[in-house]
Amino acid sequence: MKGDTVSAKAPSIGLVSGYLLRLVRESIPRTQEGLAESLGLDVGTVQGWESGRRPLPHLRTGDYLDLHRRLALLGADPLLLAHSGAALDADRVLAAVLDPPAETGRHPLAGWVQPRDTALLIAWALRGTPPPALAARASRPRRGPARPGPLLPAADRARFFTNLRATAERATAGGHGGLLHRQTLYLASYDTAPDAAAWSEQALRGMRPALGRRGYGPRSIEARTVATVAARQGDPDQLRHFISTALLDDEHGELANLAYWALWLGAMPADQSDDGFMHRPDPASWDPIRLFRALVSSFHLAPGTVDLYVHSISTLLRLYPWLPHAAPDADQAFGAFTVQLLDGALISPTSRRDLGRLRYGRADG
Repeated sequence: MKGDTVSAKAPSIGLVSGYLLRLVRESIPRTQEGLAESLGLDVGTVQGWESGRRPLPHLRTGDYLDLHRRLALLGADPLLLAHSGAALDADRVLAAVLDPPAETGRHPLAGWVQPRDTALLIAWALRGTPPPALAARASRPRRGPARPGPLLPAADRARFFTNLRATAERATAGGHGGLLHRQTLYLASYDTAPDAAAWSEQALRGMRPALGRRGYGPRSIEARTVATVAARQGDPDQLRHFISTALLDDEHGELANLAYWALWLGAMPADQSDDGFMHRPDPASWDPIRLFRALVSSFHLAPGTVDLYVHSISTLLRLYPWLPHAAPDADQAFGAFTVQLLDGALISPTSRRDLGRLRYGRADG
């Protein structure tokens, strides 16, 4: 078949989805030969999918859906199958960065807001660290030599970050700005090159004035980006400033913040093409129980970042006071975090007050 002819870059195009398919196959469990027999395929096709020589993103949509359903019928791990769409998206982003489209407006990072599952799978290919939800599956012992994950070759990783910087700069200069610029900046934070922090600081400079605005506005997402990137780089003060100016006592800001979390953590439909869902936040569009559980389970104990988690969970519990009864597992875990944080020095005075009120309310209840 003509479609089976793949360039030397193809393994990078299908690296993440191919590796995920390997984990899916092992969860059934089947050998490559056994899976090929079960699917009525030759073993070379399965080997090509897993290695990326025959990228799964190149399959026709109907063929891919058929493969997904047949894997489910064979008993594949549902959690791994649930990540299959994100894996295809991750490969699509990797391919677009490694071989950028001529028009920045056609870049996948310009056309949709990426959720956490996609970002973490991209990070797996860039840094070799599996997403927390998949870590146990990825670390299962295997016979013989085996790739530890979908890590891009060193040359491709270097080219990825070089191209990513160029795309961010083109987006700013070309007026596409917005979504493409912010999402390339976020992915650039995975770069470990010696000059990465300095480049990021320069790239964020034009967005910093947004941090000085009070309440929610069209540039609030820029302020959030600047603040969260700074926190990831060890400066928590800008994120704490964002919480106090853009979120506290601003209903729209609070709802927009929860809407972003809901999309990022998979508690609302992920097919958002722009930031409109934040400009017009609709609590009916997200699942509060799923959001509560996702926020608690992804709690990141780092300066600054933990304050945003605390504030967001506090806001969610004020909006939905029945959540502790609907999700007692998440409530118990959050209670343990509360004790740990109140006994330490990691959080801001604002977060300490939020947690104190919640703890007092639990005692009254």
